[in-house]
Amino acid sequence: MSRSGSAEWPSASPLEVLPWYENGIMSGVRMDKWLWAARFFKTRSLAARACELGRIESNGHGAKAAREVRAGDRLQVKNDSGDFQVEILVLSEMRGPAAIAQTLYRETEESRELRLKLAEERKAMPHFEAVRQGKPSKRDRREIGRLRGRV
Repeated sequence: MSRSGSAEWPSASPLEVLPWYENGIMSGVRMDKWLWAARFFKTRSLAARACELGRIESNGHGAKAAREVRAGDRLQVKNDSGDFQVEILVLSEMRGPAAIAQTLYRETEESRELRLKLAEERKAMPHFEAVRQGKPSKRDRREIGRLRGRV
């Protein structure tokens, strides 16, 4: 340990020390880390939870959070934004800007068309305001009075 109390890295290069690198190229990443880095989920714990609930499929099989994904794998991701069918192009453990995150995968045409179609259907549906809980506001009381015929 150094004087500051932190451990020092071994003298070998980091790529030689880390087992998930082959010839200087990352060979596999945990499923939850990749989903988080690709910005499908806000936190790694949400990504892990989605795996537990069966909302993530890898190459047609249910995926666990600790499973390693590799470039070329096909994932089906179901989240609040919709259903995505993607092919992994690049591996990453670090979360970056959205523009870079979109370069980590390629979404299939069928998946993109289906999501756009569902988004159009949602826009066409009438929007209903959620029922408010608790006592009415001053504005609500005035509207209720007008509806009952009171001025």
